[in-house]
Amino acid sequence: MASNGGFARRLSLVFAAGSVGGLANSAAVWACGRLGFAEAAGVKMAPAFTAAWLYPRVVWGGIWGVLFLLPFLRKGPFLRALVFSLSPTAVQLFVIFPMRDNKGMMGLDLGTLTPLFVIGYNAVWGLSAAVWLVIVGERR
Repeated sequence: MASNGGFARRLSLVFAAGSVGGLANSAAVWACGRLGFAEAAGVKMAPAFTAAWLYPRVVWGGIWGVLFLLPFLRKGPFLRALVFSLSPTAVQLFVIFPMRDNKGMMGLDLGTLTPLFVIGYNAVWGLSAAVWLVIVGERR
């Protein structure tokens, strides 16, 4: 039974870390839109910071946090975070934008530099999740 409790603790921890990452990612997306950075780069991505927009992003951030359970690059939490951030990036660019949002492959209908913004925003997710894991003392 102790091993199940350990797994439940780790699962809770990585979900919380991913949710923190989702919040940080959302703040970055909103701030870059609000401050005009995205627009200056020709990217039409400036969402309103509302609960309806934020909630699914935090939940999905938590779900993506489960990647931190993978036994991969355990000694380098920040490199690991950047590698893991490529998964939600790929889904956003190759599934969400073209299939759900009708924004073209890689969201290019939003602007030529959209893929770079998505990579950066998801790097914020991964690094924030990694910082959370380090702060709360995840031990492997």
